[in-house]
Amino acid sequence: MSEQEFKRALGYATSAIDLLRRASIPPYPQFYELLYTYATGVNPSLNARINTIFREGNPTADMAETIYNEFLKAQDVNERISSVSERMSARIQAVHEAIDTAMVTANSYSGSLQSAGGDLDQAMSPKELKSLAARLLKETRRMQDTNQQLEQKLEASRDDIAALQRDLDEVRRESMLDPLTKIFNRKSFDEGLLRCIIDARANGEPLSLVIVDIDHFKRFNDNYGHQTGDQVLRLVAMTLKSNIKGKDLAARYGGEEFVAILPSTDLDGAIIVAENIRKAIQAKELLKRSTNEKLGRITASFGVASFREVDSASSLIERADRCLYAAKHAGRNRVFSEKELEPSDIAAA
Repeated sequence: MSEQEFKRALGYATSAIDLLRRASIPPYPQFYELLYTYATGVNPSLNARINTIFREGNPTADMAETIYNEFLKAQDVNERISSVSERMSARIQAVHEAIDTAMVTANSYSGSLQSAGGDLDQAMSPKELKSLAARLLKETRRMQDTNQQLEQKLEASRDDIAALQRDLDEVRRESMLDPLTKIFNRKSFDEGLLRCIIDARANGEPLSLVIVDIDHFKRFNDNYGHQTGDQVLRLVAMTLKSNIKGKDLAARYGGEEFVAILPSTDLDGAIIVAENIRKAIQAKELLKRSTNEKLGRITASFGVASFREVDSASSLIERADRCLYAAKHAGRNRVFSEKELEPSDIAAA
């Protein structure tokens, strides 16, 4: 973890403790997690609920427990996946039972045919032949009925399994996306960066990382409210996503920070991409939807680093993070790459 990321996490932790103290809520782990998540701003629905409670001025531990169970308790995606798995298992079991029934009927039918074959080897009267034909016809019809039932169950199972697969795919997609901005979330970024590093190391291709931080984001929230802040986050996410392509991956890193992984892109190319994104963000003017009031333009600062053979995911992120903070210290609304870092910074990264 870089020094900057440590400071950022410490700021979230301090805010969480202050909120617990302000609301007189016991600092139990689940309540700390709840308000730490609130401080990061990554879950807009949770923040809206907590803002309402603080506005009404009557937060309680029971309320905190309810909100924690609704938003953070590990049940949403896991339970939905579990539900799909249970339904899939039930459907597979039904298919197995139908197949077992059909096999029993088929074995019985085979036995009847063998028995009839033995009977036909012997001299039979017309009456006995008629009885045998009637018995075989009955067995054949029973076999046909069983096969028809099996076909119906297999058809129903095929439709059910297709629906279950769609549900599972939807849950998987949702688990990869940030709920507010609809671009990839931190978990997807972490996994994607590891994959890209493995590929870059194996293929000897360049790989670059861009970290983006919205300038003065807290000012938007304080001056215009969290809904406007959410609008800013969505706008930046959309701009970031629309200015990358191919195998590139855009994600929300946390709070007002975003990242872009750029495979097959060297440092100079990544600087150009970051500069294009910076200009595209600055070109957009924010409007308050309810009144069409112009709220000004958004700007963002960028840190750009390129993968080295000795890099881990952490060291690459840390170097890009150093560049980002250098961009902020240099006046914001600019792209700062590791080319511009001081030699001591590069050695420490």
